[in-house]
Amino acid sequence: QLQLVESGGGLVQPGGSLRLSCAASGFSLNSYTIGWFRQFPGRGREGVSCISSSGAITDYAHSVKGRFTMSRDNGKNTVYLQMNSLKPEDTAIYQCAVGDADTCHRSDFGSWGQGTQVTVSS
Repeated sequence: QLQLVESGGGLVQPGGSLRLSCAASGFSLNSYTIGWFRQFPGRGREGVSCISSSGAITDYAHSVKGRFTMSRDNGKNTVYLQMNSLKPEDTAIYQCAVGDADTCHRSDFGSWGQGTQVTVSS
């Protein structure tokens, strides 16, 4: 059973930084495409970032490009989302999920984690 657990969310001031973690259990995530998503109150889920199964390709939503960096630590079986220059509009629940293809664009995502709340406010 594929399980993902997110952590690292919290309250941060505008311009601040957070690093989110997505720890995998029951499988080795270096064999899978992994995506970060966020859900705003009353709105649908938005893709934030994705890393292909090989790790060679990392994609970012236009709204976070240049501010967020996704990485993977195979030894810790964990992916990270480093978020810098945070804005109030980044406030959301952030979730990671497993893709079913070797690239982000061809993947459908499942095995969602429970999410971690990020709040950007002064």
